[in-house]
Amino acid sequence: MDKIKTPHDSLTTLTNIVLPNETNHLNNMFGGELLARMDRACSIAARRHAQTKRVVTATVNQVDFKQPIPVGSIVKIEAKVSRAFRSSMEIIADTWVENPEIGERVLTNQGIYTFVAVDENNKPIEIPQIQPQSEIEKERYDAALRRRQLSLIMSKKLDPKDAIELRNFLFPTEIEK
Repeated sequence: MDKIKTPHDSLTTLTNIVLPNETNHLNNMFGGELLARMDRACSIAARRHAQTKRVVTATVNQVDFKQPIPVGSIVKIEAKVSRAFRSSMEIIADTWVENPEIGERVLTNQGIYTFVAVDENNKPIEIPQIQPQSEIEKERYDAALRRRQLSLIMSKKLDPKDAIELRNFLFPTEIEK
């Protein structure tokens, strides 16, 4: 694929209100409900980036539940691709709670997902590369490679000595041997 895209090309925003049947006994949104919403937003972002309708969730790499989300809250999930590899892509979903009365929004949760674009036979297909634009997009782009290298090391698909980006991040003063 020759086309290079930006994270903004995949930007997906889902906005909903938290209803009583989506909450626990403390009247806060169920974690699983939030995960499902984040997965949907990430799936749409992945489809937009890969320019295909067939993408699958490969992993939920990390989810940070920073604050509870009370019943009645307006929840806005913003998802976009942070880095694209050959057929897989990392997508970060930021969850915000909006207070329309004072025009404020607070980041309450963040999730990092990996999706893979597949063909009609569920075989991985090549996707466009990505060029980050803003500073936060550049930070997320760089961090995505380190997270990928760590994941590959843990699954024994990459020898730790070959994880140069991760090693340089963890040990910046170490001289290459």
